[in-house]
Amino acid sequence: MLTVEKIGGTSMTAFADVLQNIIFHGRQGQDLYNRIFVVSAYANVTNWLLENKKTGAPGVYHRITQHQEFSQALQEVSAKLQELNKAYAPLGLDLAVADAFIQQRINQAQTYLESLTNVLASGYVNSTNILQAAREILASIGEAHSAFNSVNILQNRGVHATLVDLSGFDDAHPLTIDERIRQAFAGIDFANTICVATGYTKGTEGIMREFDRGYSEVTFSKIAVAVRPQEAIIHKEYHLCSADPNLVGLEQCRPVGFTNYDVADQLADVGMEAIHPKASKPLEINAIDLRIKNTFEPEHPGTLITRDYVSPRKHIEVITGTDKVVLIDIHDPLMVGTAGFDLHLMQVFFDLNVSYIFKATSANSITLLIWQKDLKPELLAELEAKYDKVTIENAALVCLIGSNIDEPGLLARAAGALAEEGINIRSAGFALRKVNIQFIVGREDYKGAIVALNKALGQ
Repeated sequence: MLTVEKIGGTSMTAFADVLQNIIFHGRQGQDLYNRIFVVSAYANVTNWLLENKKTGAPGVYHRITQHQEFSQALQEVSAKLQELNKAYAPLGLDLAVADAFIQQRINQAQTYLESLTNVLASGYVNSTNILQAAREILASIGEAHSAFNSVNILQNRGVHATLVDLSGFDDAHPLTIDERIRQAFAGIDFANTICVATGYTKGTEGIMREFDRGYSEVTFSKIAVAVRPQEAIIHKEYHLCSADPNLVGLEQCRPVGFTNYDVADQLADVGMEAIHPKASKPLEINAIDLRIKNTFEPEHPGTLITRDYVSPRKHIEVITGTDKVVLIDIHDPLMVGTAGFDLHLMQVFFDLNVSYIFKATSANSITLLIWQKDLKPELLAELEAKYDKVTIENAALVCLIGSNIDEPGLLARAAGALAEEGINIRSAGFALRKVNIQFIVGREDYKGAIVALNKALGQ
């Protein structure tokens, strides 16, 4: 059975566990093969190269955007990567070979980046395209590093392993992402090798232009579509659970056994990604099943996500949400009965590339929920210039999600559970498909709302 398997950065850093729990677990000889592993960079490496994904702390890329000298910072990253290599020597990594590879790749990247910055300094070109190219070059380094090391370790352990470097550092051909993937895997005998592919793929369209830091899952998805495996698997550091164990307690939640891609999209919409939504669509369209597994519990079957699954019984599969959101209420007396009022409001959000998570309307107001990070001064200024009254409030979103939750009385039970805890519902809603019932509450009530709903409905 051919599988395509994605391994995240935190798991890759614990590569001894990856070897024991994923690659070798219960396998030997030919059973090791017929597997393609798509690997992320080790934890924090892409943060050093670009910027910290959570805090925004600048990396090498920031120095380039600010027209600062960057080569020393890049070589410092090289030193860090070679220091990381030492941790994998006991697993079989040939340090001399691995250090030489990453130093050569860093030097090559520095040459490319110096050329780009020289062109940028000339003022003759579009800086956006040049900076995007620099971002792609830097991002590719981390995945090339971890993929090379993985293959080297496997080969030194007597396993036939093939490096599939999709970063295209030595390939000037103008290939799209899909073309590069198809070309790279053409002719490989999967039955007699383990393939380790970089999570970054070079393409004429620029994988980071649309997907930015979600690019490794997009590569994973596109590889799966190209080779048509029996199953696609993502190995994470945790189970996809019915609720956040950090909020409700480990004993008060359970791993989700089965669900569908619609539910996966609902989860991604509130930041609880089983898979990046742009990566899930090709799998869903091509009816490729996706399994989410916990790296550190290899015996557990994980969560199987399919296109057509509907739970045989009515129940909530996941209770989740986020407290990193704000409510924007647009009130205008001219709204009532005015055709296209909503269209003009949405144009403001479109122009500033802001997407909303939740929306509710009345005769004279439209309420939208957006991510806190998207509340830009220019957005507020545009809205206040156009509409009579604009109100901003910190908020939290809690959701009841599942493939079969259309149950009479569920909304009342949920509202009752929140009321018993003294939690006021600011707004609520659900679409006709009824896969996601959403409640807006005060930010200070987020944890209490999750716990209350899980206690009443989650077991």
